[in-house]
Amino acid sequence: MISFPTTNPAVFAARRAAVARAASGPCLLAAGEPPSRNYPANRYGFRASSHFLYLVGTPIEGAFLLLDGAASVLFAPAPDRDDALWHGPRPELEALGTSLGIDDVRPLEALDASLAELRARGPIATIPPQDAPTARRLSALVGSAIVERTGASLERPHDAALADALIAARLVHDEAALAQLAAAAEASAVAHVAGMRATRSAATEAHVCAAITSELRRRGMDDAYGPIVTVRGEILHSHTHDGALAPGDLLLCDVGGESPEGWASDITRTWPVSGAFSPTQRAIYDVVLEAQAAAIDVVRPGRRYRDAHEAAKRAIVAGLVRLGIFRGEVDGLLERGAAALFFPHGIGHLLGLDVHDLEDLGDRAGYAPGRTRSPRFGDRYLRLDRELVPGMAVTIEPGFYQVPGILADDALTGPLKDDLRRDVLARYADVRGIRIEDDVVCTDGEPRVLTRDCPKNPAEIEAIVRAG
Repeated sequence: MISFPTTNPAVFAARRAAVARAASGPCLLAAGEPPSRNYPANRYGFRASSHFLYLVGTPIEGAFLLLDGAASVLFAPAPDRDDALWHGPRPELEALGTSLGIDDVRPLEALDASLAELRARGPIATIPPQDAPTARRLSALVGSAIVERTGASLERPHDAALADALIAARLVHDEAALAQLAAAAEASAVAHVAGMRATRSAATEAHVCAAITSELRRRGMDDAYGPIVTVRGEILHSHTHDGALAPGDLLLCDVGGESPEGWASDITRTWPVSGAFSPTQRAIYDVVLEAQAAAIDVVRPGRRYRDAHEAAKRAIVAGLVRLGIFRGEVDGLLERGAAALFFPHGIGHLLGLDVHDLEDLGDRAGYAPGRTRSPRFGDRYLRLDRELVPGMAVTIEPGFYQVPGILADDALTGPLKDDLRRDVLARYADVRGIRIEDDVVCTDGEPRVLTRDCPKNPAEIEAIVRAG
């Protein structure tokens, strides 16, 4: 049985101290509020802001963390006499502080008065949240308009300084974070095998999805993102699970669990519903597997993550030349956009407390200073362009997809002319989409594949599916 590590409160104290040192002044971070569904009392499950979780370690609805130099103050809802009736007793604030390693824990009602004094000294930095109620509350607390957003620019310089401090801290994982990621990856790998075993007796995508997610729940994990379990692998983010399974189909499963402390895993495997790849499916699968191996080999200190993307593109085009789908020299084909016809997304992304870690801060986090996204189709979806350093966790997820809208677009296919051999491609009509994804940590030496226990050797996958 996989057990999850518990992070020592001293780790969170060290993180808070590092962020406070790097920020330009007092900082306020919100845990956030759970959204309601149709009426106020029917709420979705609460998941605290990842920035708050990184520094506190526990989701506390409506709480705020204040960093002011060497001091950390947590403002949290005080226990209520009705707690025992509705959701169980809450700890007293002093006990909460002891468990979290935070000496100063105050009732939420004290927040306004505490910040009024700080505001008189100067600006209070914050990170705009993802929910509107918290944005309105933050606006009043820091005395400046804060709007919820995703990846927007940070107009206040002290907010930008706080964002940069959090990016610097979270880009490179400490040992406690790596332990969380490893445990989440290990459990998610087991869940994928459960999905493989369930496939032969399953009638629909939903049956396989249930097998995977129930294994995650059994291990105390929530979903790190909406599960993708589909025979329509050419639809990159297909979140419906109503498709029927039929012999000859490939099933693409992109599912990852989240550890109890909030750390994500992200795995994609593709397997044949019948338990046997057709010759054409196996040929394309091998091309994608070769591309992934080439990209993983790039995850080394000092290498640019974009190089992993380019390595995968080259391997895919070379493989398709070998199969006769493309004709010509690999370099020339790449220059004309051949890779994006079948691999139209980036090679992956950062991984941490979010499955696309730090993406709420947009390309400020994903791209090194002075770098911008490529305007080219396919390349413009690359989410990360930084040098890799030990402790950085990324996904490596090349794929092959036959997307009708892309293959019918003259602007994209025209530069290839007859070097895209559609008569040969037609033989591979039973391959809608194949993606293979692993979670990889850059180390001082060889890349560390956290999801190595999730089978991807085609013969091993076939044997698991057939055995049921």
